Amino acid sequence: MWQSPDPAPRRPRAGAGSLQAMTTPILAALLVALAFATPAAAQTPSPLPSERPDSLRPPPDGYDYARRIAMIPMRDGVRLHTVILVPKGASHAPILLTRTPYDADALSANTTSTHLGASLYGYDNATDVVVEGGYIRVIQDVRGKYGSEGDYVMNRPLHGPLNPTPVDHSTDTYDTIDWLVKHVSESNGKVGILGISYDGFLAAMPLVHPHPALKVAVPMNPMVDGWMGDDWFHNGAFRQQNMPYIWEQVVTRDNSAKWATSHYDDYDMFMQAGSAGELGRRRGMEQSGFWRKILAHPAYDAFWRQQAVDSILARQPLTVPTLIVHGLWDQEDIYGAQALYRALEPKDTGNDKVFLVMGPWYHGQQIDEGSSLGALRFESNTALWFRRHVLRPFLDHYLKDDPPPANVAPVTAFVTGANTWERLDRWPQGCERGCTVTPTPLHLLSGGRLGFTGPTPRDSAFDEYISDPAKPVPFRRRPIQPVGYGGEFTWEYWLVDDQREQSGRPDVLTFTSDVLTAPVKISGQPVAHLVASTSGTDADWVVKLIDLYPDEVAEQKEMGGYQLMVAADIFRGRYRHSLQTPTPLKPNEPLPYQFKLPAANHVFLPGHRIMVQVQSSWFPLYDRNPQTFVPNIFWAKPGDYRKATQRVFHAPGRESFVELPLVAGR
Repeated sequence: MWQSPDPAPRRPRAGAGSLQAMTTPILAALLVALAFATPAAAQTPSPLPSERPDSLRPPPDGYDYARRIAMIPMRDGVRLHTVILVPKGASHAPILLTRTPYDADALSANTTSTHLGASLYGYDNATDVVVEGGYIRVIQDVRGKYGSEGDYVMNRPLHGPLNPTPVDHSTDTYDTIDWLVKHVSESNGKVGILGISYDGFLAAMPLVHPHPALKVAVPMNPMVDGWMGDDWFHNGAFRQQNMPYIWEQVVTRDNSAKWATSHYDDYDMFMQAGSAGELGRRRGMEQSGFWRKILAHPAYDAFWRQQAVDSILARQPLTVPTLIVHGLWDQEDIYGAQALYRALEPKDTGNDKVFLVMGPWYHGQQIDEGSSLGALRFESNTALWFRRHVLRPFLDHYLKDDPPPANVAPVTAFVTGANTWERLDRWPQGCERGCTVTPTPLHLLSGGRLGFTGPTPRDSAFDEYISDPAKPVPFRRRPIQPVGYGGEFTWEYWLVDDQREQSGRPDVLTFTSDVLTAPVKISGQPVAHLVASTSGTDADWVVKLIDLYPDEVAEQKEMGGYQLMVAADIFRGRYRHSLQTPTPLKPNEPLPYQFKLPAANHVFLPGHRIMVQVQSSWFPLYDRNPQTFVPNIFWAKPGDYRKATQRVFHAPGRESFVELPLVAGR
């Protein structure tokens, strides 16, 4: 520590010399005595009392709810941090449970408020439903995250080959519900579980050996199969923009380790690294156990198949009423809800256990404002309508004592384009009554044409383009932002981005129909059928089904000529023969490819046109295909990335088309 220098010695004043001589010996003796003495004044002083309470108790009044914290024990002794919010005066109230890896304390206190609604308003809380319904709200950290004990495993598999321990999300939910109904005295003993995304996955897992008190499950936008079409891959192409999420979610308990940024534009960051594996190496991602698993399992092997939730639940008895919520423009988990419905619906012989809602929403928008999505306007608050007319009646019916009738249809589907709701008996059905869904080819034709009549011998045999990995097609307008919500981020809107910029690129094939004179409705999953060749030994194929708006739209001028994706996806060519075993493509040989696009319930209106775009990259959302076959694309070297000539054929016998689930008979 820095100290001031000693002051300069003073000169004795005249006449003071004798006094100094007399006092010096006395002072010296006194100093010696003080050095060996321990008077009370020299003892170490006691610390000041702390002004912080030993334990913090909530104020006695002024709140319309009570907040309780419990460490609920699981069967293996691990305790899970659980927040319990009980409305003031609650009695015989049902419990709405959400289990999450995203911090139960934060999700239950989005705002520090004396009011329950203000505290809950935010992610994963259908706040109006909780508050107006008088529900006890419970949010729990999964094991290994935030306040909970134990080890975290991404999408922890069920007990079995991938999880030799006796605990999983099914058992943890069972033990949690068992504790809640025994210890929350204000409860009526009935529990519902709901959640979005990862929390939607967690809302589906307790359908395996459910607790008797679990009366309803509401998985919204659930992660179901990470390889086929949810967060990690789509048909073998890796969703590399999720790498920051993997890093932050896995390497610390509280997400305190943040992804290191290096570029303003994600396009530049991924291009400079070369491959996703190399970028992961630069960021130290191999410290993450889950990242090491992704690197080791690029194909749809047993690691992915054995944890696919739809396959698991297809083998389970159906005992709990389940409401599955799907967003038609879900930019993260567009596969999961539909896959879950397909797995459960065949077992619903009474058509009273499995319910599906499809809304015009991005990922989780059903608990937010739902009047618009990007440039689209829906003429009503679709999310509020869903919560009032479907979610709240559904929960009340199954969870409350003396329940009111729900009057919820087996399928509640929004028709995009027409902006109306339908009540259906099943999906896909097409309309409420008197119509059928017929698979109908929409042909890619020479000259950039698109039509329901196939090619003729007079037409050219193919169209071609050069796919250059050094200049991949951006999946949206640059600069491309990271995945993120709120503020400057627009991630939730990318599936409704205008595609006209891509349609003008020389490495994107565009096929357009004539102007429609009558409405064309599709209900179900379009299927891409391509006959295509590449001069390389591997290739990606992206197919986008687009609603092309009229040149001018009087009531919303910015929609003039808008190219709206209705359904789009990517397929990695190496998996053409087998999703489990990749094989190289034969150069310059026309080969058939077939893959499903996400579900649509859409009307192409008169005056609009239908468009299909085909390309070979969707960057940087998906990693680049080097277009040279390598054993593992994560470790492709710079010299592996080569230009290739891609041809899409449309000759008799080699037709390329999109099979539309066309609705007829309305």
